[in-house]
Amino acid sequence: MKFHKEGRVSIVLAALVSMILIVIAYTLFDRGSPIQPITLTIAAVLMLTILQFFRSPPRRKLIMDDAIIAPADGKVVVIEEVQDSEYFNEPVRQISIFMSPLHVHINWFPLAGQIIYNKYHPGKYLVAWDPKSSTDNERHSIVIENPAFGKVLVKQIAGAMARRIVNYSSEGQTAEQGGEMGFIKFGSRVDVLIPLSAKVEVKLDDTSIGGQTILASIAE
Repeated sequence: MKFHKEGRVSIVLAALVSMILIVIAYTLFDRGSPIQPITLTIAAVLMLTILQFFRSPPRRKLIMDDAIIAPADGKVVVIEEVQDSEYFNEPVRQISIFMSPLHVHINWFPLAGQIIYNKYHPGKYLVAWDPKSSTDNERHSIVIENPAFGKVLVKQIAGAMARRIVNYSSEGQTAEQGGEMGFIKFGSRVDVLIPLSAKVEVKLDDTSIGGQTILASIAE
């Protein structure tokens, strides 16, 4: 299993803590003590949790000029028309994907195009499924201008556990569909704001697979 570069420090720290717990289990407690297996279990769970969180499985990405592809693994929790006040200042369609700590937390560009807006917003750490998290939480927003869809806004949003958003893009950069956009640590949400003219291809509670699930297409 390959692990993402954003997890290097966390994996090393988890390994050190796990080793300390193992040493404590075998040096301070007898084999018959119930505390020894509990300590060993905590060490194993900690290590496995960190490893699965930062996993980076191989994945074949969909490359489609006429489709917006999911930027993240997770569950579709919002599909609604909203009045965007950050960039568009007009009605757009919002599709939100909730990422639990069990999901792969890499984020990918949902479509190709020119990045014409890139901004980090400090904020709160409301639970990611709270509707106010889209506007009140710490987040990083980018707008990609695409020949087929026009302008699409993508928000990486921190949650109650997520305390670090990593975004690799910069204004003026050309985004490649399926390329790595960034990473959010420990549970979060990604919003995609698309034109009302686009045809939504997912339903509420659908499971999305980053780089593979089609969120929207060109309306016929």
